[in-house]
Amino acid sequence: ESMLGVNETFPEFVMNIVKPNGNQMTSITEEDLEGSWSVIYFYPKDFTFICPTEIAEFDCIPEEDARVIGISGDNEFCKVAWKESNAMIGDINHELGADCGLVLANDCGVIDHDEQVALRATFILDENLTVKYAQANALDTGRNANEVLRTLHALKAGGLTGCSWNPGEEFVA
Repeated sequence: ESMLGVNETFPEFVMNIVKPNGNQMTSITEEDLEGSWSVIYFYPKDFTFICPTEIAEFDCIPEEDARVIGISGDNEFCKVAWKESNAMIGDINHELGADCGLVLANDCGVIDHDEQVALRATFILDENLTVKYAQANALDTGRNANEVLRTLHALKAGGLTGCSWNPGEEFVA
């Protein structure tokens, strides 16, 4: 199955999530993402080495800019236990999703089949759940969340942005 690409619609899903500030567990569907921009990032496993640094970094994206959800195949109870035991991610400001059975990762085409985990894949979705950015790294390579934020701002700016465009800069004529 090929990876979900730009201008494709993000798939339907039902998923349990752990909310920030108290680790309340609830469930969401793709309909909960409609009407605002979203950054959906997948990571391989809870309780691993690279993941908490990445997860903490994704807090650089303010909730007024996009809803941010980090997703792995581990269940919501595992995520709460990890947050409670790891100071780096204990107080993150975004949700963690439990893609048990890797159903959504499979629908997005972002599974490492040898390891049976999600790749380090990132999607930016507009208000209509249309993919505007799709990127995936090998399991051992972390991402730059600040670049995801810069790209989000560039996409939302609605003009022709240069390769290193930042908010407030001119559009390419």
